[in-house]
Amino acid sequence: MSVVEPPSRAVAARSRLLRAAVEAFAAKGFAATTTRDIATGAQMSPAAVYVHFRSKEEVLYSLSDTGHRAFLELIDDADDSAQPPIARLRAVIGALAAHHARDHVWSRVVNYELDSLSAEHRDAIVVMRKEVARRVGVIVDAGIAGGVFHVDDPPATTNLLLSMGVDVARWYRESGAMTPEQIGNFQADMAERIVGAAG
Repeated sequence: MSVVEPPSRAVAARSRLLRAAVEAFAAKGFAATTTRDIATGAQMSPAAVYVHFRSKEEVLYSLSDTGHRAFLELIDDADDSAQPPIARLRAVIGALAAHHARDHVWSRVVNYELDSLSAEHRDAIVVMRKEVARRVGVIVDAGIAGGVFHVDDPPATTNLLLSMGVDVARWYRESGAMTPEQIGNFQADMAERIVGAAG
């Protein structure tokens, strides 16, 4: 007779494994990380990974799915369509940049290990990434329509705005000179310049 973990214990164990996987993938990369590395980081037995996930790739997919859903929720929380386009842009770009600094380890794995996903899982994540770009693109288009943004190539501009925030996860460290909030404010200022709304 198999022993089934109570739901609360199962959720806690899964969370421990995901946190350990983030640290392992960030330190060693997906390819070099083993399921034993993940289990050891979670202070669990090597078999524990397979109780909760079918494979190491499924662990990465779970991280990526959670991370990209968080990006979408962040945009929903930051964006107020009743506000002028520049206020919306500053709020969204600032929030995304601050998030990528605050959760830089998780965000680095989520954004830079996409090629390690299976084709099916990568396609699912790409759908969410396109939705992130679409939501920011809506703000850029609103600013252009209102005559307050001066942009020659809206899709390229949207990609540039998003790339700034994503790249924070690559270089940010807690020992740096700027806090996540300061980085968010700085990138909001830069966003104004990029869309030609500053000054």
